[in-house]
Amino acid sequence: MATTPTPSSPSVAHIGDRHTRIESPLGEITLVARDYRLSGLYFPDQVRRPADEVFGEQVDVATDPFLSEVAEQLARYFDGSREAFDVPLYLRGTPFRTRIWELLQHIPYGARRTYAQLAALAGSPGAAQSIGQAVGANPISIIVPCHRVIGADGSLTGYAGGMWRKQFLLDLEDGVDGAAARLL
Repeated sequence: MATTPTPSSPSVAHIGDRHTRIESPLGEITLVARDYRLSGLYFPDQVRRPADEVFGEQVDVATDPFLSEVAEQLARYFDGSREAFDVPLYLRGTPFRTRIWELLQHIPYGARRTYAQLAALAGSPGAAQSIGQAVGANPISIIVPCHRVIGADGSLTGYAGGMWRKQFLLDLEDGVDGAAARLL
């Protein structure tokens, strides 16, 4: 679960909005930070990706201790040695959306939840469509694991980063051999 350090944390070298780009098995990822919290994780072709101009200054990941730690946790996730993230988050949205994004963080590694299950957990049974819209607007893919949400029949449903990435992430968490082959 995300923690929130104090502004005086010694690891905070950069303050303000900034971003960096890293390579991953899913291609390029843009990490966006606001002060000492992660505010975005985007793919270049992601649906609802904000314009780069709103991400703030571009920094080198090696010179930003906070973004470097996020990149390291992602690398360990992709190599299978990390199942949960300990990254302070800046989730900005409507109260309903932020509630759904918080619920997403409680879906365990390798588990799946349907939109209807999320609606029930949110205290809004019958609001699966609204849940789907909130899930689709998640600004911090992977770390806020919206890829773990599936259709009522168990089928894969939309993913703003692309269905092939969603399948890759689910296969990775299932320990499916050859997940990297899907990138070819």
